[in-house]
Amino acid sequence: MSPPPYGRRSHAGSSTNISESDSEDEPKLPLNQFYPYIRCALCCGFLIDATTITECLHTFCKSCIVKHFFYSNRCPTCSIVVHQTQPLYNIRPDRQLQDIVYKMVPFLEELEREQINKFYKERGLDVPKTVVVSPPGPVVLRRQKKDNIPQSVFTIPPELDVSLLLDFVGAEEGISNYKPLERRYVRVSGEATIRHVELFIRRKMELSPTCQVDVVCGDHLLDHYQSLKDIQNSVGEEALQDGLLVLHFGLVLPSQS
Repeated sequence: MSPPPYGRRSHAGSSTNISESDSEDEPKLPLNQFYPYIRCALCCGFLIDATTITECLHTFCKSCIVKHFFYSNRCPTCSIVVHQTQPLYNIRPDRQLQDIVYKMVPFLEELEREQINKFYKERGLDVPKTVVVSPPGPVVLRRQKKDNIPQSVFTIPPELDVSLLLDFVGAEEGISNYKPLERRYVRVSGEATIRHVELFIRRKMELSPTCQVDVVCGDHLLDHYQSLKDIQNSVGEEALQDGLLVLHFGLVLPSQS
């Protein structure tokens, strides 16, 4: 009987030791270093039903941000106006981020399902099939179940009854430090005024406070207090283009008095 290949065995052992040492050398970061990215700024807990504001891309728990919008239309983090009348229209579920949170925080998904299950049972309600606690299965099966969850349907509220086309006609000589307006088509409430339109333009184009925005509809220079509904009714079909209220605006320097 030939002796065992000690040389080969020792070589395999050394390679195993090298791979183990390599894995030990990999940096391991504590979970709290990721808290700014996986925790809700409103409740300070880990994100549940992660929901992102489309205007600024800040993310919160769905229940937290919905409650916040009951009394404010601004982002809790950056204070940007999410929407003048319907801030819930500008939020979207962020399922990729929620999957990351569930993978980083052990047992968080299971605990959340158990709490939802308990909530329904305590009130004598039928537990939805999507939140029934079941033994963990393959990742593919869990992803298939998530795909079957009905997504939130965002319909255009009836209050947003005016569609705008914002047409930039140019800037006065001496004004050059501004960004192009990327969102020319906007749907807003008819109760909004020209002042709201001006603030929207200022924010999107990052205009200087010394720069003045003149808004024109047809041949009429519009005042700040005029509502879009009144303008549409007074100007009539002449100001409409494919159902859109066309507002031309330019940037001018304030007049010297």
